[in-house]
Amino acid sequence: MCVTRKIVWADRPDDLIDYLPPPQDLPPDVDPPRPISVTFIPAKVFDNPALLRVNPQYLAWLESLPLVEHDRLLKGNWKIRPAAGLYFKREWCAVSDAAPAELAFIVRYWDLAATEKTELNDPDWTVGIRLGRDRNGCYWLLDLVRTRANPGDVERLMLNTAAQDGKQVTIGFGEDPGQAGKSQAQHLTRALSGFTVRPLTETGDKLTRFGPFSSQCLAGNVKILRGLWNEDLFRVLEGFPELAHDDEVDACSGALEMLNPQMKGWNMFEIARQDHEQLQAEREAAASKPVKPIYARGSMEYAAQQEAILRGSSGDG
Repeated sequence: MCVTRKIVWADRPDDLIDYLPPPQDLPPDVDPPRPISVTFIPAKVFDNPALLRVNPQYLAWLESLPLVEHDRLLKGNWKIRPAAGLYFKREWCAVSDAAPAELAFIVRYWDLAATEKTELNDPDWTVGIRLGRDRNGCYWLLDLVRTRANPGDVERLMLNTAAQDGKQVTIGFGEDPGQAGKSQAQHLTRALSGFTVRPLTETGDKLTRFGPFSSQCLAGNVKILRGLWNEDLFRVLEGFPELAHDDEVDACSGALEMLNPQMKGWNMFEIARQDHEQLQAEREAAASKPVKPIYARGSMEYAAQQEAILRGSSGDG
């Protein structure tokens, strides 16, 4: 039942008595509301063979989902909840002392904040993640820098980091919606005029946007260059989504999206859903087209049809 706009679950109606309004608060002759009974029927994708016939790739998409969505949609485990350690584990990623000499593409993505740390606050961090992709399609997390600083110091950090990374590294950062976000993006693009800059409009919630990065880590496709920053990164990623500050999570999501613009923060279930809806719409459109009737030869309907065809032919002549 719904209490103060929150759903309260129970195994028996009697367990919800304390949540019901007392009789004195109800109008005369009005009984207290009865809880709504819900029956949950667990099912897996294999219980719907028609879906697999319509979309044979659907199972592969489910296999590629982050752990929480994977267990819900493929294994039918609807008790699993987003919790620390479910979206990232350090053992998923190999830590290497050296990265490949030539990476196909490298980006530095910034999750921006603009507040200095004082004794009275606990602000977010500005985090810059450098991520590359090798020729085999694996990703290399090469560096992390972070600070809590005012906008001027953040801008100087971005410039200094860009100079150290070199012009072969494409720089990205989140562009907030609205005029203020556009103005900030224009200012930073001008400040970084000697480098390739791509502001990125972030869409979707944090869990959805982090899903592709989490999936790549789970599959063993992300390798991490050994550095003093490793422990800070592991602590935040393993603590997501329960930590107060998860700026490294957003930076990793943005960096991977820059390397793969087609992701747009979608998980594979969303892609599968859209493909299914498109196929269903095409079938409905085909079904709505009028079908020319076929009459039995010798019937009155067949004779009338043939006569109409002959009249049409005579008119054309």
